Amino acid sequence: MTQEQASFSRFGECTKQDMDIIGNHMQAFAKDLPLRVIDHLKLLDGDFGGFPVHRLEHCLQTATRAHRDGRDEEYVVCCLLHDIGDTLGTFNHGAVAAAIMQPFVSEANRWMMENHTTFQGYYFFEHVGGDKNSRDKYKDHDHYEYTKEFIEKYDMPSFDKDFDTMPLGDFVPMVQRVLQK
Repeated sequence: MTQEQASFSRFGECTKQDMDIIGNHMQAFAKDLPLRVIDHLKLLDGDFGGFPVHRLEHCLQTATRAHRDGRDEEYVVCCLLHDIGDTLGTFNHGAVAAAIMQPFVSEANRWMMENHTTFQGYYFFEHVGGDKNSRDKYKDHDHYEYTKEFIEKYDMPSFDKDFDTMPLGDFVPMVQRVLQK
């Protein structure tokens, strides 16, 4: 079955009919976004990168801690997806995660995701020749304490091989609700 397609050769030549066709396809494609995000998150499974637990386990532990702490679904989903950018944005994974989530989350959660990499550096930058206090450049930012709390309560302790982690399937409905706003 052939899908209906726009007829232009250059985007500047598109018509209302073309844009209706593209819009219909985009709506259908957007409905599957939560499942594509989950599929991408699964790429972190088995990738230890030298850490005590694989990257997916770390994300699941981070989200589990936030969920058990009573955080709202949007926050829990941000915890789950905070390192999803590791696969494509090795050196700016927080910005990749924030870009994915930006249309669906509060500014505080988006900023937290984007900047968590600098905040986590407090715990290890000195061991790799960096400035552990580099997060201090954000001291006066509205979301400084919010991001610091995320790191300390949820991200940093989530490398525990013995932690009772919730399975990914428990988070899928949350991801669907947040990404279908």
